[in-house]
Amino acid sequence: MSDAGALVALGAFLTATEARQVADRLADGEPLSMALGAVESSRRTEAAGLVQATGLAGTDLVPALRAIQGAKSVETAAHAVWTMPGHLVTASPLTTSTAELVRSARTSVVCSTYNFQETSGLWLALRDAATRPGVRVRVYVDAEAASGASGPDATSIAGWLAPAKVFRTVPVNGKPVRNHAKFVSVDHRFLIVTSANYSWSAENRNVELGVRLDDPALADAVEGQMRDAEALLYERIVG
Repeated sequence: MSDAGALVALGAFLTATEARQVADRLADGEPLSMALGAVESSRRTEAAGLVQATGLAGTDLVPALRAIQGAKSVETAAHAVWTMPGHLVTASPLTTSTAELVRSARTSVVCSTYNFQETSGLWLALRDAATRPGVRVRVYVDAEAASGASGPDATSIAGWLAPAKVFRTVPVNGKPVRNHAKFVSVDHRFLIVTSANYSWSAENRNVELGVRLDDPALADAVEGQMRDAEALLYERIVG
């Protein structure tokens, strides 16, 4: 494979987030072996082989990775996502399609909700993704809504989705924090932001509206904001 062909192959292989994180680590002086820790473990050997084939190393690789990041950070599509009784929607995807998107995940799923019910299509879809090699799942829930009164508590959710990382809100200044952010981000690329909780009624009966975006930059920004908030607003729950 030529150097140019290897760069094309590397660009097709890495996600925008992976390219950014590897570039950031290299720019900070980390050796390539450590910088590639940003790539999912099941894909790391192939990524290393593609990098080696480019003939680039260290900071010389950073500009190429920034170019990959930029090329994959262009919004390409946006669609409304609806729930209505009787499936009255005929021109847009349905909220139930979110489960299919999660099942198709290649590297990661990050999602957040207020209320999580076992009747949700995502209950099985997230478990499928979480137990699939190479796919990392991260879930944020509201502590009080996940207290067990109207659905599984956070510990049960964490046990069901193991080895996924599950987080619940913690009080700030003695007052509860509500987790009302409702979204699903798949493969650092597809982002669904919706009014729907994770329940059968929200996915099949209520009137709910969301937006599905094919926008790596926005997906990456949303995931990054939640990561930044973890230390102050959430605690990890181990099932």
